[in-house]
Amino acid sequence: MQISRRSWFGAMAAAALGGAEPPKLTFGFSLYGMKTFSWKDGIDHVARIGYRSTELCLRSGWDTEPKLLTKADRAEIRSRLADRGLSLASVMENVALARPGGSREDNLNRLAAAAEICYACSPGSPALIETTLGGRPDSWDASKDAMADELRAWARRVEELKVTLAIKAHSKTAVTRPERLLWLFDQAKSPHLKLVYDYSHYAAFGLDMRRTMEQVVPQAVFVHLKDTIGTAPDHHFVLPGDGPVDFRAYDRTLIELGYRGPVIVEVSVDVFGQPGYDPVRAAEHVWQKVSPAFA
Repeated sequence: MQISRRSWFGAMAAAALGGAEPPKLTFGFSLYGMKTFSWKDGIDHVARIGYRSTELCLRSGWDTEPKLLTKADRAEIRSRLADRGLSLASVMENVALARPGGSREDNLNRLAAAAEICYACSPGSPALIETTLGGRPDSWDASKDAMADELRAWARRVEELKVTLAIKAHSKTAVTRPERLLWLFDQAKSPHLKLVYDYSHYAAFGLDMRRTMEQVVPQAVFVHLKDTIGTAPDHHFVLPGDGPVDFRAYDRTLIELGYRGPVIVEVSVDVFGQPGYDPVRAAEHVWQKVSPAFA
């Protein structure tokens, strides 16, 4: 006898209410929010505070940009993570699909460089690559076919590299909503192509959290965590716990929908770009306010 989706979720909830210990998601902090620190200090602070996972930022301006990391650096990152009990959940890229004047080959080379980091720096299974997809919010209709065509090339490349690429919607790019993200995903079907869930970008449009989770989470392997104040385009991102989101409900719904991957705090440039921003204080602040929901 087949069990309906609604019945399955109901059974899961009933089991939880019956006293079964709910699974705990791995709670981490991205080094994207520690740009002013060396990766050594960033890793040490993340572990000391209590997080169990982290993310390296491969973008220009961070000291973990691939061209800056020697073979010895990569080995030391791997050993430092292992020594401090951290997993490497992901590496952050920012590769734009079908960008006017951009180079597809350059993008493929960036994915290859990121894959090298995934293998060289991970103390366990290779990290995944996560990226937004670029473009302006008003360019979707004109650019979506070209974006899908290039995404198919990305999917072929990560299959060759044997890494997972997780793509993310962003409220300030062409891929703003779950429907757009899922359309692109369906155009480039690949076992090595997955999704990122980050409610902060959907909250900017007033979308329901549970509904967006139901759309994205079945194909998601990674979650970014931050919060949003205001409505697009006049919105800004804040630290988790400093906005309206109920993160206990966030955690509970992810688990109910079958998600078992990492949950990584991402500090937006809207926060770390402010005068006086302190990466350690930010990481400690989020830990105090939000970790009880996840850790």
